[in-house]
Amino acid sequence: MAQTVLHIDSSARLTGSVSRDLTAQVVERLGAKEIIRRDLATPLPLLDEAWIGANFTPADQRSDAQKELLALSDALIAELQAADTIVIGAPVYNFSVPSTLKAWIDLVARAGVTFRYSEAGGRPAERQARHRRDDLRRHPGSDYDYASRYLTQILGFIGITDVELVAADQQAVDAEGSITKAKSAIAALAA
Repeated sequence: MAQTVLHIDSSARLTGSVSRDLTAQVVERLGAKEIIRRDLATPLPLLDEAWIGANFTPADQRSDAQKELLALSDALIAELQAADTIVIGAPVYNFSVPSTLKAWIDLVARAGVTFRYSEAGGRPAERQARHRRDDLRRHPGSDYDYASRYLTQILGFIGITDVELVAADQQAVDAEGSITKAKSAIAALAA
């Protein structure tokens, strides 16, 4: 049983969303003591020059305005670090993740906080490298599946390497079969 689950939904659809329904089932199956809910239907701000400047200013030299620019990012990272398990609903829009999920990723993938640069490139920050399971609803394995590869890559970059996929792909071809397959995968998840 997961102690704390971070439940993230990124579908633009508030009703009738397959990914929202499936993530709710995964969270229920996990039986967490605490659930941190993050619904990205309300978009997060995009990174801009001021935010990047604040992030690359040493913490002890940041102005109050720079600290305020990073406050949401700090809160999102705290949610991420508090979770034992992360459940991400990631529908595929135009072969990739929704822009709202990309905005969340940009705010939690922070140099010097959730990863550090080294001679070999980036590596996870020490405190962020605990293994977590992420259950992602997406279209895995095909040549045009950029979403799964991207999410697996970026999650690994910040230290989340134990990733399980629950796919509900082929919605346009066989919606019922696809959802049945996904629900079977959810039922097989270890609570």
